[in-house]
Amino acid sequence: MALPAGSLLELTPQGLYCPAAGAWIDPQQPVPRALITHAHADHARPGCGEYWAIGASETILRQRLGATINLIPVDYGALHRIGDARVSFHSAGHVLGSAQIRLEAGGESWLVSGDYKRCADPSCTPFAPVTADVFITEATFGLPIYRWQSGATVAGEILSWWQAAPERPSLLFAYAFGKAQRLLAELAAIGVAEEVLLHGAVEALMPAYREAGVVLPPTRAVSALAKGESLAGRLVIAPPSAHRSVWMKRFKQPQTAFVSGWMAVRGARRRRGYERGFVLSDHADWPGLIRSVKQSGARQVYVTHGNSDGLARYLREVEGLSAAPLAGQGGP
Repeated sequence: MALPAGSLLELTPQGLYCPAAGAWIDPQQPVPRALITHAHADHARPGCGEYWAIGASETILRQRLGATINLIPVDYGALHRIGDARVSFHSAGHVLGSAQIRLEAGGESWLVSGDYKRCADPSCTPFAPVTADVFITEATFGLPIYRWQSGATVAGEILSWWQAAPERPSLLFAYAFGKAQRLLAELAAIGVAEEVLLHGAVEALMPAYREAGVVLPPTRAVSALAKGESLAGRLVIAPPSAHRSVWMKRFKQPQTAFVSGWMAVRGARRRRGYERGFVLSDHADWPGLIRSVKQSGARQVYVTHGNSDGLARYLREVEGLSAAPLAGQGGP
């Protein structure tokens, strides 16, 4: 479904656009003014004239987009007048510095969720429920089969897996930004103080989290180890791109595991070639999606990404809400 003509937001080739603010939300192409929900590459792209984003994401945005970008850091909850619109950023609980963006003009308000989750996470600010007339929600895990355990429970499972193989390196694969740091924070929260080794892509993002005061165990890049240093019994966190790469040759007979919400699907671990899968996601599960839609109080809901058709149908037929998938707004 397309957005109605004259809406506060409209779909353009560059992405969601707010004419009143003269700004795009997470534009897919370079634009003069970008409002950024978070620093993942599919939401923050290079080449824009100015970037508005939560201050906690500045270090990572500059690493990824360039040190000289015109970045306007903002705080959660602060109200900004941009053009003829009032704009505020509210925590999405997805990764460090992630935000929902609320826009108000012409007597109506819209809330764009970006990516979000409702589970407790010691590595970022919790999700903040926000009300609006219209809510655009993600649906990456928009099926009832997706229901998450707590991060502490999963961290305990990972610790047991790691400790059960003292003679082998334990290679844990997780996305370099967000998931890897959450894993470290969850391990620290259950008392892990032993050094964890990191792939360079993960290690490069650690300063932003330490600057933000996130409690983490000690870490060191694998590349900083002395030649011939034993890796037996060590926990190593690396991005999925390192799996089966040349980088892995230094590890002798490692045990491997992947951490993702997709591990909730039977057979996903085996298809991806890992010995073990741990279910942990930085996106909302099914109950979290439903709860967030209800708490928004929105009279109209648009659903993007993932199972947008299914979630919109459920909201209409079961919850009695006006809901529709939003055409042209990405995939899972």
